[in-house]
Amino acid sequence: MEKIPLSRSYHSPRIEERILQVVRGGNYILGPECKAFEAELATYFGRKHVVLSSSWTAAVHLLHLAQGLKEGDEILVPSLTAFPSIEPMIHVGAKPVFCDIDETYTIDLEDARRRITKRTVGILPVHLYGRPADIDGFQQLAKEHGLWMIEDCAQSHGAKWKGKRAGSYGEHAAFSFYPSKNLTVYGDGGAIATDDPEIAKKVTMLRNHGRKDKYLHEKVGFNLRFNEIQAAVGREQLVVLDELNAGRRRAADWYRRELEGVRGVALPPKDIPGVTESVYHMFVIRLDDHDTREGLGKALKEQGIETGVHYPVPNHQQPAITELYGEGDRLTRTEDYVARILSLPMYPALTEEQVVRVANAIKSYLKK
Repeated sequence: MEKIPLSRSYHSPRIEERILQVVRGGNYILGPECKAFEAELATYFGRKHVVLSSSWTAAVHLLHLAQGLKEGDEILVPSLTAFPSIEPMIHVGAKPVFCDIDETYTIDLEDARRRITKRTVGILPVHLYGRPADIDGFQQLAKEHGLWMIEDCAQSHGAKWKGKRAGSYGEHAAFSFYPSKNLTVYGDGGAIATDDPEIAKKVTMLRNHGRKDKYLHEKVGFNLRFNEIQAAVGREQLVVLDELNAGRRRAADWYRRELEGVRGVALPPKDIPGVTESVYHMFVIRLDDHDTREGLGKALKEQGIETGVHYPVPNHQQPAITELYGEGDRLTRTEDYVARILSLPMYPALTEEQVVRVANAIKSYLKK
């Protein structure tokens, strides 16, 4: 049977033409394509400045340096997120303070509130799986305690909260363009968005050896630059991003139609009308127990259906973290959910026939 992959990047003849155009142009790093991509991203997300870098991790590392994070600073962050969400803060000496999640898989506001100390300087809510976290709640929490907020938008390109795009609310936001993302550049890549011109200036310098111009280095920086070919790809992807996200929402509706009410399957929470507009970077279901999750994943694989678990080991239990900080608090919902979640195939070109095939395979397995 035809294999159904977990994800598939958007491709078009126009993107091929643009790649060749850049190759023939002979300008490959931080040229006009990069400048245009930064400007177009800033317009799309309603920010004054966007700075590209070689990955989400690199961009946020530079952002934390520009912010002046120091040893002992604490940042509230969900444990259920990709490990790169916390790597940059650790590299600059700050400490992630892991919070539990709510039923939407995003950071639990009240649990985060309980973990604020006099060392807390910021909050990094993750818009996981393409659904915005409680932006209003975290903005208010940040205001009450004098904290900054960085939105982790690696999985939420184009998602909205109360009509405005995720990434337009916090002091800063960060984006990933990894191949599986809603907006990709066919490789690693990332960016930060901000309205602060000084932060944008510092990150821009730091990504390119701390240069003010070609031979004048004001800072000791890094080589974490972006390239012209990927910028051209990103620009073409951005043009059709809303259309691609509509394809993801359409596939999510088909999954809901086929799996609603199926015993033993918890579907992703629905959007709140007028509040959230998810873009379904992933479609994550939750099974009754770990063994069912493992068995179903294996059964689907045997039928050519790829699945994933995002993420099987929460960050507060990662060996690298327990080695640094020791055993932390139990995060009850996080630890429960990661044992039972399963990501189903999700991408804009997913067809109704493919969704029905996946759903029928799930129902058939659970009946057994």
